[in-house]
Amino acid sequence: MKKSDFEYHLPEERIATYPLKQRDESKLLVFDGKIKDRLFKDLPELIPSESQLIFNNTRVIKARLHFVKTDGAKPIEIFCLTPHKQSVEESMNAQGSVLFECLIGNLKKWKDQALQLDLPSGIVLKAHRKERLGNVFVILFEWGTDTSFSVILEQAGKIPLPPYMNREAEVNDIDRYQTVYAENNGSVAAPTAGLHFTEEVFQRLNMLGHERMELTLHVGAGTFKPLSEGDINAHDMHAEEILVTRAWIQQYLNHHGAKFAVGTTSLRTLESCHWIGNNLLTHGRLEHLGQFDAYALPQERSTIECFKALLDELKQRDLQSIALKTQLMIRPGYQMKSVQGIITNFHQPGSTLLLLVSAGIGDSWNEVYQHALDNEYRFLSYGDSSLLYFD
Repeated sequence: MKKSDFEYHLPEERIATYPLKQRDESKLLVFDGKIKDRLFKDLPELIPSESQLIFNNTRVIKARLHFVKTDGAKPIEIFCLTPHKQSVEESMNAQGSVLFECLIGNLKKWKDQALQLDLPSGIVLKAHRKERLGNVFVILFEWGTDTSFSVILEQAGKIPLPPYMNREAEVNDIDRYQTVYAENNGSVAAPTAGLHFTEEVFQRLNMLGHERMELTLHVGAGTFKPLSEGDINAHDMHAEEILVTRAWIQQYLNHHGAKFAVGTTSLRTLESCHWIGNNLLTHGRLEHLGQFDAYALPQERSTIECFKALLDELKQRDLQSIALKTQLMIRPGYQMKSVQGIITNFHQPGSTLLLLVSAGIGDSWNEVYQHALDNEYRFLSYGDSSLLYFD
């Protein structure tokens, strides 16, 4: 399969660059073999009784830092991508200093000296360029107080909107490019399927007996990286950190009804944990998941069996949680293990997210996306939603 098999024409005017006034007034395309057009606020009535909805509760950090060397000069932008040799939680809680892997804009203006940013609180944030790793740089941030780095970013940074919005973040984005249930700091992109949920939708879900479950995957900038040209298997899948906890595994195991992932990141977390548990049963090792590791492991094991193995391992280690990395590539031919369907936005042409959708509903993705284009659906992060039942 080639990247060209997952391309479609997306007119620029169909890309939603701003959110709707009301989150749950977005359109909802329902696909269960047939296509139906609804509104997102109807979701609680559209899923099977006593379903479990699984959310990614990561919180977008203000990852873009602008350092101005002289008045009127174009700023040097440091875009914080991922912690350097630390977990996300450790780096967000770091006090005084932290190492981060970053992209740098206007690099030619940064010589060897430290950059300095004066914060409204009186704290002085300094940035030192340490080493280059491909197209990213390891940056040492120092601020010399017991304030956590998450608070430093909140004071100093800007929300990192997706590049296809082609605009700077505005005040309204601080709230709207964040889910209402966001909790764990660490993402540089929002889990956008969750942007449609409101307290009113949650109340209706609860009244109808549906269950809400939360887990964490910290979304990296690699989510916007287009597929490599040619064979899709040649694409270098980005790694993201997932937080595996006893609590959410147990909640998953305790629920026996239908399950739906809210967003590709929730699905990727669940599927990755299936294979991490599978690897534990097969090789006796708890370790990060590579891009194609899943395809070499026994396919017949159930998610229940794999999750129980993962839960037992955490108990044996006396851990409530553990941070692991996943590079899992979900592509056509992959069989979903953990859920019956997904709630997700409409994704970019030629993206790994569209590969995931195709893995779930097969070639029907063409019909679904053409219907959305023909019926004025809004696309990408601030766009409309879909409820897709897997084959």
